Amino acid sequence: MNLDDLRILIRKGESDRVEFKRSTGQRTAAAKTVCAMLNGLGGFVIFGVSNKGEVVGQRVSTRTLEELANELRKIEPPAFPDVETIPLKGDNAIIVVSIPGGGGPYTFDGRPYVRNGPTTLRMPREEYDRRLMDRLHATQRWENQPVPDGVTIDDLDADEIQTTLDNAARLGRLAAPRQRDTESILRGLELIHDGRLLNAAVALYGKSDRLKPLYPQLEIRLARFRGKDRLADFADNRQYWGHAFSLLRRAESFLMDHVPIAGRVIPGKMVREDQPWYPPRATREAIANAICHRDYAIPGGAVAVAMYDDHLEITNPGTFHFGITPEKLARPHESKPWNPIIANVFYRAGIIERWGTGTLNILDWCKENGNPPPTWQEQAGSVYVTFRPPPLPVDQVGTKSGPSRDQVEILRNCLTEKAITELMAIVGRTNRTKFRDQVLKPLIDDGLLEMTIPDKPRSSKQKYRLTEKGRKMVQSLKSNVQSQER
Repeated sequence: MNLDDLRILIRKGESDRVEFKRSTGQRTAAAKTVCAMLNGLGGFVIFGVSNKGEVVGQRVSTRTLEELANELRKIEPPAFPDVETIPLKGDNAIIVVSIPGGGGPYTFDGRPYVRNGPTTLRMPREEYDRRLMDRLHATQRWENQPVPDGVTIDDLDADEIQTTLDNAARLGRLAAPRQRDTESILRGLELIHDGRLLNAAVALYGKSDRLKPLYPQLEIRLARFRGKDRLADFADNRQYWGHAFSLLRRAESFLMDHVPIAGRVIPGKMVREDQPWYPPRATREAIANAICHRDYAIPGGAVAVAMYDDHLEITNPGTFHFGITPEKLARPHESKPWNPIIANVFYRAGIIERWGTGTLNILDWCKENGNPPPTWQEQAGSVYVTFRPPPLPVDQVGTKSGPSRDQVEILRNCLTEKAITELMAIVGRTNRTKFRDQVLKPLIDDGLLEMTIPDKPRSSKQKYRLTEKGRKMVQSLKSNVQSQER
């Protein structure tokens, strides 16, 4: 870097990648910034410039550079940023430390640092631990560790292993081996290393009941709540232990039991078109992703599928890694599964695709089905993906021949029993009499809604629920309500 290049850089001011120090008397603070930039995108620490961007320079001797080098040696693991001296007029000079980024995590004097704009801050411990896990991930992770002593191939589901081979060969994702015995297939799927079965093999194919105490985390939790959050009662609650393929099938079956399906007759065709609230391909992909990306090192962890009156959540224990964020999941991105061996087997079996297309496919399938885009978030050590049902078309509600908007919301929320106060809160009504007469009574008269205590219509314990006809109405909310139900 020459002096002209340096002046251009200085004019831009301090930032997350540029820091000014008046002299090497501030070398300790500067070394912390070097550490932070090593943990980020890299940058420059410039000595001989005031924090206002004034070029003041300093005298630079051999001892000056040695003291700076000694300070930088406190960075672990060892880093070797380029240190360059740029002379000014007279005896003064500027020292420029050029720092590469993208590695780490690094510490200075035992503490990690990050940049937040032009400021250097202590890195939170949990962030440091996460970055350290990312760095060690290539060689040390749960799935590539050998199974405990006593676990053998006999503990695995041999039929499922053969099915994986057949599907992989049919899709051209695995060359058909000459030998079709279970051990040969497992070797071909890289589930045996140095003659030892890997944890990934148990996660994918573990079947024996004696594995349960050794691998309690191989579970999926499935729930249908009577409401919009987990404070509500269960309408259905299931929990299964098993290998990844069986858990995926369990989840798909659960959603088939509980996801409402809208139907309509296409004009000019004697064909009924069904449309589920949540597209099966999208939810299946999300569950498969949860199985591939979850943190199996958490003994009490489990993939969870929770369905509420107004949304569906799929959760996996663990966090985002390798710089992935919810925003990046909505754009083309590199695929970096936390469990690459498990993900590779799912890919060969035709369950998932490679190259980070899974979340993009989910977005596309939701769009095709009329659903809002799903959202991803990380919270309390877990990753959540949330789906919401398609909105009801404007031209199908509030008409004289069909239910009003409020009535549509009541029908949707009466999939489980609700008290009148709960229903009024949902649609923002405050007059109980008008609400009962104008909203609930027409639905009851039409046979769409019924009271749990019909002989006491004004009882304080009274609740409302859908009739069979009402359930059909809910299932056909995406169609012309009048033509389907009246």
